[in-house]
Amino acid sequence: MPESGSGAASRTDTLPGPAGASRRERYVSEYSDLSRQIKASGLLKRRYGYYWTLIIAMVTAFAGVWVAFGFLGNSWFQLIPAGVLAVVLAQFGFLGHDGAHRQIFASHKWNEWSARVFSGLFTGLSYGWWMSKHNRHHANPNKEGADPDIAPGVLAFTPSAMEGRKGFSARFARRQGYLFFPLLLLEGLALHVASIQRVLSKEALKHRWCEALFMALRLGGYIAALLIVLPPGKAAAFFGVQMGLFGLLLGGSFAPNHKGMPIVPANEKIDFLRRQVLMSRNIRGGAVTDFAMGGLNYQVEHHLFPSMARPNLRKAQPIVRDFCARHKVMYTETSLLGSYKIVVDYLNKVGLGARDPFACPLAGQLRA
Repeated sequence: MPESGSGAASRTDTLPGPAGASRRERYVSEYSDLSRQIKASGLLKRRYGYYWTLIIAMVTAFAGVWVAFGFLGNSWFQLIPAGVLAVVLAQFGFLGHDGAHRQIFASHKWNEWSARVFSGLFTGLSYGWWMSKHNRHHANPNKEGADPDIAPGVLAFTPSAMEGRKGFSARFARRQGYLFFPLLLLEGLALHVASIQRVLSKEALKHRWCEALFMALRLGGYIAALLIVLPPGKAAAFFGVQMGLFGLLLGGSFAPNHKGMPIVPANEKIDFLRRQVLMSRNIRGGAVTDFAMGGLNYQVEHHLFPSMARPNLRKAQPIVRDFCARHKVMYTETSLLGSYKIVVDYLNKVGLGARDPFACPLAGQLRA
């Protein structure tokens, strides 16, 4: 479990008067000091060489998968390209994420349209739907009623989400931690369904017809290619392997970042630095972990500086970690397997109705 430390904001942060104002000013000053240090280190500069190399490599790999698909023809060996395609599509998902955060180019339009192309034409997902959801998450990570990533659904991420659950839903939730990773095999399909629903809905969506065209070309062409080359059974197997592994790779990269970290009550306000650091968890690892998780293993640094280029996050980590230590702000980092154990245990405890499933500084401040 992550260790607890001091540094969570108390309710006095939101109170009027000189004392409250002074504390707010100090917290704002702390983040400003960190920002100046990061900027002076040059870590907010663009990394065009890195991103162009990655983009070209992934486009080449994407094309290579379909060339191999065509050569293999009607064969069960097609499950190998299906698995490789899942890996490549996960990388396009990470590229779409980076573009949405303006990490790749200096131009806002270049970032927006690159993210829309990566999401729509390569992964078959709606950029507009995902962007709206992800922005709300970054604004209020792990805050009840504000972060859509912990909203009640199939899984109960907070004790309050257990209220009113009966029958199968309640029984399911009691062991939801063990079922979390098997459910990720359906995450890719769920993302596609949610994207299609958003594009077809009456909700406002920028460039709706462009997104609809991208998704139709990608998904329609994909299914057509499978059915033209493979009989229905093998086509379904290819689709299942690719979609299941795609969901597992994406979900397995996002799950360790916040699940099992402190939950912020809906009426609580916390300064920006502590809001991002206390609710986030980093994952230790080397270059392979960085690639497999798309840089999301540096979740603390990413939340503090969302427009920082992915390869610079590793370099920013020691600066942020030392800064947090000096200011007594809890900085959480663990192994990938350790984080998965935390997620499973936490979800099971929530499902069993535990009211204190983890020790956290925020909870201690609230009790006080």
